[in-house]
Amino acid sequence: MVHVAEITRWDELVSLQLVWRELWGKTRRATFFQSFEWFSAAWKHFGDTQSFRVLVVSSGDKVVGLLPLVLRRECSRLGVFHVLTYPLDNWGDFFGPIGPHPTATLLAGLRYLADSRRDWDVLDLRWVDQDRCDHLRTPMAMKQVGFVPLMQIWDRSAVIDGRIGWEQYWATRGSKFRNNLRRAEKRLLARGRVELVRYRPAGAARGDDDPRWDLFDACVNLASRSWQAHQDQGKTLSHDSVYGFLREVHEAAARLGCLDLNLLTVDNQPVAFAYNYVCEGRVFGLRTGYDPDWADASPGNVLKLWMIRDSFERNDEEFDLGPGSLASKEAWATGFVESYRYTYFSPRSPRAQLLRWKRWWDTRLFSTEQLLARRSA
Repeated sequence: MVHVAEITRWDELVSLQLVWRELWGKTRRATFFQSFEWFSAAWKHFGDTQSFRVLVVSSGDKVVGLLPLVLRRECSRLGVFHVLTYPLDNWGDFFGPIGPHPTATLLAGLRYLADSRRDWDVLDLRWVDQDRCDHLRTPMAMKQVGFVPLMQIWDRSAVIDGRIGWEQYWATRGSKFRNNLRRAEKRLLARGRVELVRYRPAGAARGDDDPRWDLFDACVNLASRSWQAHQDQGKTLSHDSVYGFLREVHEAAARLGCLDLNLLTVDNQPVAFAYNYVCEGRVFGLRTGYDPDWADASPGNVLKLWMIRDSFERNDEEFDLGPGSLASKEAWATGFVESYRYTYFSPRSPRAQLLRWKRWWDTRLFSTEQLLARRSA
């Protein structure tokens, strides 16, 4: 028989870490954001503003899957809603159940939610990788337990397919784009000795987990000087609201072999950075930045060029440039992938039903591009 247990306390979560790590290692297209280390750090740093919970799905005495969730308050023009969703919070672009049996995990977890007392207005499963991983198991599982969902595209990300090889990749870039990069590279090389410092430790299991705080601090320093530091979202590496979280996660990523840190230096002076995570040969670009004093030499573009070329040489399977600012990433990308949201609106909440109708009408009034632009505005 399948059994579902709900974990809502920190001490219960800690006792689950060994099982979580084993299941994470068996998850298809797993990301660093699905690791126990990332989730526990998020709980520790943001647990005062939202309620974290984990649905543990067992068959007999064996845990077969985990469904990490978070209950948070979200505001809209229709008021404040209690939303039950995945814990990703737009740090990455994909999320889902953990373990080798995602369909059984989703179905058991959703059935448990359907039979439990509801403290949420909206069940909103976002960041679903429908085309490459989920294959419609999420909406099918939701319908089976009575949660008939509204489907929408949540976001779109630019990716580079590392399997095609560097020569083919470079040949398929536009001639104007390649010429601009060559000129930028030449300008920067004229300023001194340029070096790409790429730090990707293999992890504690292989005796290689030094977090290299000197490199992390260099990235934070550049982030504090870049234009991103003046944005209001508060997710820049140097921002006070997330610095402690990212520092803890940095150490965890090094320990798991999921860290991919890149610095471009000129005569040993850092001028640009790209801070990434990597899992099973798939790289995710978290944050980038450069020293504004070097803007005329385009160090950010040179860093990206050298880093992507190096990824091809390392045989990285994929480089995910991340969602947002797609116009600036289009010239680099070999394609785009979409994440989806599947939303169920509780019939017990009149405002949730109003929100359902609003979302439904929006999908008919606006194109996907317009909806994405409205959500990110």
